[in-house]
Amino acid sequence: MRSQLAAGQSSAAAELERCIAAAASPACAHVFRQTCLDEARAAAAAPGVGRLPLAGLAVSVKDLFDIQGLAALAGSSVLAGAAPATADCPAVARLRRAGGAIMGHTQMVEFAFSGVGVNPHYGTPAALDGRFGALPGPARVPGGSSSGAGVSVAAGAAFIGLGSDTGGSIRIPAALNGVVGFKNTARLVPTTGAVPLSTTLDTACAITRSVRDAIVAHEILAARSVTRSPAPLSAWRLAVPSTLFLDGLDATVATAFARSIARLRAAGAQVSEIALPETAELAEVNATGGFSAAESYAWHRQLLQQHAAGYDPRVRARIERGAAMTAYDYIDLRHARRAWIARMEDAMTGFDALLSPTVPIGAPTIASVAPGSERDAEFFRANALLLRNTSVVNMLDGCALSLPCHQAGELPVGLMVWHAALRDDAVLNVGLRIEQELQKQ
Repeated sequence: MRSQLAAGQSSAAAELERCIAAAASPACAHVFRQTCLDEARAAAAAPGVGRLPLAGLAVSVKDLFDIQGLAALAGSSVLAGAAPATADCPAVARLRRAGGAIMGHTQMVEFAFSGVGVNPHYGTPAALDGRFGALPGPARVPGGSSSGAGVSVAAGAAFIGLGSDTGGSIRIPAALNGVVGFKNTARLVPTTGAVPLSTTLDTACAITRSVRDAIVAHEILAARSVTRSPAPLSAWRLAVPSTLFLDGLDATVATAFARSIARLRAAGAQVSEIALPETAELAEVNATGGFSAAESYAWHRQLLQQHAAGYDPRVRARIERGAAMTAYDYIDLRHARRAWIARMEDAMTGFDALLSPTVPIGAPTIASVAPGSERDAEFFRANALLLRNTSVVNMLDGCALSLPCHQAGELPVGLMVWHAALRDDAVLNVGLRIEQELQKQ
């Protein structure tokens, strides 16, 4: 699109109006909680915007990041009435300085505490397929917690959807909506000015339409340049871990993943199978509740005293689990994580990236997990499955890319390319080669 703008084939203003029309379409129902379209139009029409990296193109922002003049509610009615932000948070400011036209706040799971994408307060957007169009059949969950971010990109309402990823909240909606999500190493992008879930695990990152766009978005958000590699797919050493990641795959995911690995091998990729049994240790490491429970409870405990009835009961139950954690539980968890990361990094030595299904199941229907105690069991079952593979990377303090690997007529399926901390450039370069190869299917 930037090439078309530079060639005079379109204008940033015209493209923004297309995005605004998409945002107002039925496909984007419940996607935007609030918009700032006049400011977006001014950004798209600003002198010299075409010379900037985002060239005046549309950007959506998850409802937990501060946008000047808007109040971030983090998907909750508890924060209704909060004062508008007096300044952009760093992530939004970087996107705006790069020429992004900020559209407004997108829907999310309340306080970012679920991978399903359901919101009982403001409605749940339905998943789309950014690769092949609308999904057939009943409405399906968009994935969470960056639900609106994923649908905004899949629907063509934004080129970049800024979101957060604490246990998979960028990669899950990317997988379920047939688009690309990149979770960078957490320390590379500031999370200041965002409502926290877990200060240990929270990552500010983005959903995009392609891996190339993911690189552009990451370079802006992290204020760094990605070192590009011309190496072909055959030059990268890849591994498929069997422990945990391949357990209980549904037929759609199993077929798409096996087909993709076979396609990469046929194209010359070096793909080894490894056990990686260390991943099975995470259930015991997190047995006392994990970082999200402890750190979210520390932030929410006063709000809960005053407004507990206003919370989504499913979210409140997970936050309140943190009340039972002791100081020594939390300290033990931090020590256990560091030791586990060291074992994982040793086990991954010799590989440039690992390959896994992003999530083990296709998107459940919204009706099967909609608010209501009679559906709680199915909700928590789906939530655990959707978060299972992605959350490994957050505990690893790693980086991961989800890119679509399904074919027309199938539910969207994500292929996750991942590694340990600060291996972002390798993951992105491998992801580019994989995307190029899978698009030949």
